[in-house]
Amino acid sequence: MPDSSDEALSVEIINDLDSIDATEWDVCAGAGNPFLSHAFLSALEDSGCATAEQGWMPYHLAVRGTDGKLDACAPLYVKGHSYGEYIFDWGWADAAQRAGLNYYPKLQCAVPFTPATGPRLLIRDGADRPQMQRLLIAGMIQVAQELKLSSLHITFPTHDEWEQFGKFGLLQRVGQQFHWENRGYQCFDDFLADLSSRKRKSIRRERRDAERHDLTIRTLTGDDLKPHHWDAFYKFYLATIDKKWSQDYLNRDFFHILGERLPDRAALIYAEMDGTPVSGALNLIGSDTLFGRNWGCLGDFRFLHFECCYYRAIDFAIEHGLKWVEAGAQGHHKIQRGYLPRKTYSAHWIADPRLESAIADFVQREAYQVEHEMTQLEAEYSPFRQEN
Repeated sequence: MPDSSDEALSVEIINDLDSIDATEWDVCAGAGNPFLSHAFLSALEDSGCATAEQGWMPYHLAVRGTDGKLDACAPLYVKGHSYGEYIFDWGWADAAQRAGLNYYPKLQCAVPFTPATGPRLLIRDGADRPQMQRLLIAGMIQVAQELKLSSLHITFPTHDEWEQFGKFGLLQRVGQQFHWENRGYQCFDDFLADLSSRKRKSIRRERRDAERHDLTIRTLTGDDLKPHHWDAFYKFYLATIDKKWSQDYLNRDFFHILGERLPDRAALIYAEMDGTPVSGALNLIGSDTLFGRNWGCLGDFRFLHFECCYYRAIDFAIEHGLKWVEAGAQGHHKIQRGYLPRKTYSAHWIADPRLESAIADFVQREAYQVEHEMTQLEAEYSPFRQEN
């Protein structure tokens, strides 16, 4: 797989994450992003959520040095569809079909079902980073070629990685999400003080209205999270999936395994009415970011979604000194609650030159549209006071 200059290194394909030592993987992944941890990725596989049967066949890359140590790795999957990715390429698949090409299967470097930015080229400190980047990127492309796949897609990488992918000739794509930034706030009122008077009053009113439901809302993490909390949360999750006519990518086993393996990285904002669980918002804790992932509710409680998913998340980030809150994919309504537009990234290798040319034109035009929309949204809807 590597070229002749890298013959001293070995590149392996890992079809089952449990076959690789968790500590070795985590040394490469680092501690900053919980989604790249062996515990999270293996929970997806062991629960049956990210498997070949579900259209996510694990095909992870691992690079070992001459001493046998794991120097680098990447989460990689052969996919038979485009579900659970959050960077949409359905139009590309349609274009391929019209041109008489098979778009599936394809290769995906990602964390399944997780629209959160994080490293995709996982490299151990002390390893030759440029060499490892070259090996992983070349290895991914070679896997796609050897398996005769239509394409390779690296979704939600860091900006630095995205620039590296561009240097290797991959198409670069941008998108947007809405993130909250902690500007050195000591409490929620400090955040409100940065807002215009009208927006400040609006948020206070929403929080007051949420309190009028007489719910008990707690943020549970670590040892406070018990199996019955995960059972309740799974019910919340399914209820919201049903309301949105969406697909339940995650199952009950996944949430229980997550609770067993990553209790200190989970923060579940959990609401009860007279002792009966009614809603929950699941977050994962990174080194500088609180990642909002899933929300569910069994009733109709005005503004409870905003309270649990946005405002309590801000409370938590301030209390724990976190710089960012990422509240998941989409949602222009987040802007007025302090979550401003921020770019996301993806990179793409397309095997067929005709399809690549068409997609290259598309992503270039799309990038301009995203830039324009982000500027316009922030100018029109940002709740922050405008400095004269």
